Amino acid sequence: MITKILIANRGEIAMRIVRAARELGIRTVAVHSTADAEAPHVRFADESVCIGPPPAKDSYLNIPALMSAAEITGADAVHPGYGFLSENAEFAEVVTSCGLTWIGPPPEVIRLMGNKVEARRAMAEAGLPLLPGSEGPLASVEEARALAERIGLPVILKAAAGGGGRGMKIVRHLDEVAPAFQTASAEAKAAFGSGEMYLERFVERPRHIEIQVIGDQHGNLIHLGERECSVQRRHQKLVEEAPSPALSPKQRRQMGERTVEALRKVGYSSVGTVEFLLDEKGRYYFMETNTRIQVEHPVTEMVTGLDLVREQIRLARGEALGRRQKDVTFRGHAIEARINAEDPETWAPSPGTISGFHMPGGFGVRVDCAIYEQYRVLPYYDSLLAKLVVYAENREVALARLRRALDEFVVEGIKTNIAFHRRLLDHPGFVEGRYDTRTVEEVLGSQAAEAA
Repeated sequence: MITKILIANRGEIAMRIVRAARELGIRTVAVHSTADAEAPHVRFADESVCIGPPPAKDSYLNIPALMSAAEITGADAVHPGYGFLSENAEFAEVVTSCGLTWIGPPPEVIRLMGNKVEARRAMAEAGLPLLPGSEGPLASVEEARALAERIGLPVILKAAAGGGGRGMKIVRHLDEVAPAFQTASAEAKAAFGSGEMYLERFVERPRHIEIQVIGDQHGNLIHLGERECSVQRRHQKLVEEAPSPALSPKQRRQMGERTVEALRKVGYSSVGTVEFLLDEKGRYYFMETNTRIQVEHPVTEMVTGLDLVREQIRLARGEALGRRQKDVTFRGHAIEARINAEDPETWAPSPGTISGFHMPGGFGVRVDCAIYEQYRVLPYYDSLLAKLVVYAENREVALARLRRALDEFVVEGIKTNIAFHRRLLDHPGFVEGRYDTRTVEEVLGSQAAEAA
């Protein structure tokens, strides 16, 4: 039984959790830094606790402060949201060892999937295809060089404990292995506390496809289709859609079934996402598993009609999934555009006060956000302001709806990437569904050429 949830997060995802909990009749506790005292999630939660100064390490990443807040308020569950401590196995273990319910997969599964080397090994044993690469952590530069020579260039070095593009280096020539290894390892050590590296073949122009899964604590596990996440810059997603224009019904079914089979073997429960690279020949390869709710979960909600955060809470309190794979139906097309506080020219964060704000609306338009006029965008946290999600009966109508909604979206006082999204909608490859992880570079390249 869950009666009160401490939300170990901020921003739009904290508001999303507040709403889902309220619909379930569950009270919520917001935590906040001193800078977030007037934030919407603090206003709308039933209770709130200040957990420290603005820097995340002193507040939203401060496990003792979070657990103290839970004890003070009598919370009996913790929802980590995404980012911050959402994939921290130690935090999940502390929560459960204190007798609270962790709203997420078991700590041991989080730990397994958090180490990319171990995750690769586990998923290979469970039957998912991998790109050729190291079977374990690389012991030395010499081992990395020998492996690169054996599997063929280009290759990519990745941090075993990392993600989000940090601790990653592409190697196109053997003499680049040593400096790339040293740089990536040092970067990973600084970012994640571990310089452990692995290596795999680099796919030049892949598409990024992820499969959404959901399962209960009784062994029932299903997939909710895919999301296409190929529109990204420096491994940071900007646009997501479902279904993917790249997959055939056969591929979609096969990827979903194999993903469910693999996660069942490692004892997965709650919501989660398995990410794949899709090459130009339509072959897919396991990349990583995200053991949390994803930023882009609304895309799946729109095409399935399922409230994933509500389901996440319901499953955490031990309820059965209540549906089989054959009960899942996909309808229409959904696209999400992330609206970030970023300079569209330099992509640098753009903190400041929002002096004017208007959200788009109308049929088939959803905006998940936690901002308002006179809201202060802080320099301490992620630059995401809002998620603009559109839904329509097909992709063509969804694209038109997204264009219209972007034209209605007004954020004044700071810089945003709204103009980038408009340019993306003018890119023929994106409009026709023929795009990949290099498409953003093409859009920015054409913008630079026009400016010159």
